[in-house]
Amino acid sequence: MFNIFVRLKNNKFFSLIVLLGLVFLLAGLFWLWLSLKPTPTFLPAGDVNIITGVKEFNNPVKATAQPTEALRVVAENLEIPWEIAVLPNGNLVVTERPGNLVILNSDGSLLSRLKVENVYHHGEGGLLGLALHPDFLNNRWVYLYLTVNQDGPINRIVRYSFDEKGLTDKKIILDNIPGSIYHNGGRIAFGPDGYLYVTTGDATDTGLAQQTDSLAGKILRLTDIGGVPADNPFGNLVYSYGHRNPQGLVWDNLGRLWATEHGRSGLQSGFDELNLIKAGQNYGWPDSQGDLVKPGTVGPVVHSGAKETWAPAGLTWYKDSLIFVGLRGQSVYRVTVDVQGSLKDIKHYLRQEFGRLRAITANDKGIYITTSNRDGRGQAGQDDDKIIFVDSDYWQ
Repeated sequence: MFNIFVRLKNNKFFSLIVLLGLVFLLAGLFWLWLSLKPTPTFLPAGDVNIITGVKEFNNPVKATAQPTEALRVVAENLEIPWEIAVLPNGNLVVTERPGNLVILNSDGSLLSRLKVENVYHHGEGGLLGLALHPDFLNNRWVYLYLTVNQDGPINRIVRYSFDEKGLTDKKIILDNIPGSIYHNGGRIAFGPDGYLYVTTGDATDTGLAQQTDSLAGKILRLTDIGGVPADNPFGNLVYSYGHRNPQGLVWDNLGRLWATEHGRSGLQSGFDELNLIKAGQNYGWPDSQGDLVKPGTVGPVVHSGAKETWAPAGLTWYKDSLIFVGLRGQSVYRVTVDVQGSLKDIKHYLRQEFGRLRAITANDKGIYITTSNRDGRGQAGQDDDKIIFVDSDYWQ
């Protein structure tokens, strides 16, 4: 072996061979870096092409200047906040996953912490979504999505009469939503049509997402007393199906419904989604993900790609943009939508500045965001979890 090396070294082409070897090595390392670099992917939503100029976006995620004077922490030391809503008087109401309903003054000071009965805090289950009735000022109805233990976890929606001192007149609106340690969905919101929309996860049974007679892996639509609207597509509560674990709901300025959804997890995480939701549509899980869209199903409007994970949670509409937060992505994502409904770009904000982000809601003054660093998957910092207020100047 030594003799071969000596012969090569004495060869007049030895230096050239070494140089070429280094060039090929560096080229290989550069190709590997490019293959690992995450690039979110845009594609049409099913048979509706609402994106124009898609080829313009080589890497649509852009860093954005962070004017810190436009942000402030308004509350601290919360215990896994999952949803936040602004009351008509400006006070805040927050669900904590272990089973508490927290009422805060508009300045973040604690007014009361109410214990919600029968909450089963198990894995991703617990006290999750919250919605105020459209006529809340008159009827004081608040709706809660929560997990209970009935020989295992199930999810239900409960309506209460609410004031800042207590919950009364409990009524179960919807029961026996499949539950599990993972994939419980949990976001609830009243739409412009006055109906209650609900996201449910597949409860770790992927086959349920494709069954239109199951409540799992769906977006549901029901009346304020739990009834089936006459125009629901399957004659039951199911509005859309083929979902894995959707956790964000909002309507844009044109009245269209959007949802965020968690993609695959584990070693092959990625393909988190932003979907345009239409009645009766199949969004493909578990047969479709990313660009691989099974015929007859609807693909996401935008997804994170195979090598980036957003773990998207709450979603809101603000200043002509869809804005959602990410748990694993630890960011706020802003998707600008023009008047024709086309997506213009996607930007990220607050990346890794506050850790995992779970809930988001907007009013005319700005946006409230909650962290989720005490949920067992984050690194809880001093005074976590927090509510952060981002005022309107930040989004200019």
